[in-house]
Amino acid sequence: MADNKLKNLIHGTTDHAGECTAEDIEKNKLMGILCYIFVLWLIPLFAAKDSRYARFHVNQGIILSIIDVVVYILGKVLGALIGWIPFIGWTVGVITGILGLACFAYTVLGIYNVIKGNAKELPFIGRYTIVK
Repeated sequence: MADNKLKNLIHGTTDHAGECTAEDIEKNKLMGILCYIFVLWLIPLFAAKDSRYARFHVNQGIILSIIDVVVYILGKVLGALIGWIPFIGWTVGVITGILGLACFAYTVLGIYNVIKGNAKELPFIGRYTIVK
């Protein structure tokens, strides 16, 4: 049952590829990949501004970058403030490490979607829109 929920979480997200032309998808796959490599989403934001496919992945990349920065800052701040407390400091380190790995997994999932020609929302965070 849990395995089915995980599959639904990853594969059950909305795919917006139908809103893009096949030519747009093929032409902008490299731009889509750049969107998931931290702030390199700036390149497609300006270089492929007329592409619906690239804009979709720019939005996903921006959200992922924001979360990545927040996790990093929280880890550093909390580590500096309470890192010296034996169990709590260790726990904060483990939690921020796991969140960092989750961001990396989302990066891999986003790039995988681009390579497959999908415009699938990332689980949990993909439904939010920053760039239209």
